[in-house]
Amino acid sequence: MHQPLLFAEPAGARRVVLDEHGLVTYDRDFLDAATADELLRELLGAVPWKQEHLRLYGRAIPFPRLTAWYGDSGAVYTYSGIVNVPRAWTAGLARLRDRLHVALGVRFNSALLNLYRTGSDGMGWHADDEPELGERPVIASLSLGATRRFELRRLPKGDTRGLALEHGSLLVMSGETQSCWKHQVPKETTVRAPRVNLTFRVIDPRG
Repeated sequence: MHQPLLFAEPAGARRVVLDEHGLVTYDRDFLDAATADELLRELLGAVPWKQEHLRLYGRAIPFPRLTAWYGDSGAVYTYSGIVNVPRAWTAGLARLRDRLHVALGVRFNSALLNLYRTGSDGMGWHADDEPELGERPVIASLSLGATRRFELRRLPKGDTRGLALEHGSLLVMSGETQSCWKHQVPKETTVRAPRVNLTFRVIDPRG
């Protein structure tokens, strides 16, 4: 039985990418071009982007992207050994959070911001399945800037699906997506422009 779409409004440019063992929807035109352009400029200029490192065999290996963590007080998120204590919402991020609440019916309390400086930055196969996200998390991923490929792979090692995430678009993963699929943003060396990705989440600090 298919799960219902999260969007209450008419379909328009929205489409279902995946509706088996999880639900993934894609809205190509969630933000109009002018709004997306303004938000991209604001985030590139004002966010205190941070270079995190992964400890592996005693070495500090830099993640191939820059990050920032925003949210409600207490929305602490840990992944890959990195403890993220939230910065307070900016006015622009709070407006976007509230717009997502209206569109999706989900009250997000945090957002992980990722800056892919060029196509040489990327993120390998992983699932957002940390305990504080819950068993069936809803993750809303807004893309700004360069178009980048996004891929999903069925667990344990099944078929792979992909699509291009465009400027101003919104991808929503929900249901069993994180337990049944992994996802990645592969490197694309021909891409020269930056991409900012905002992934809104609901954190339960009790795990």
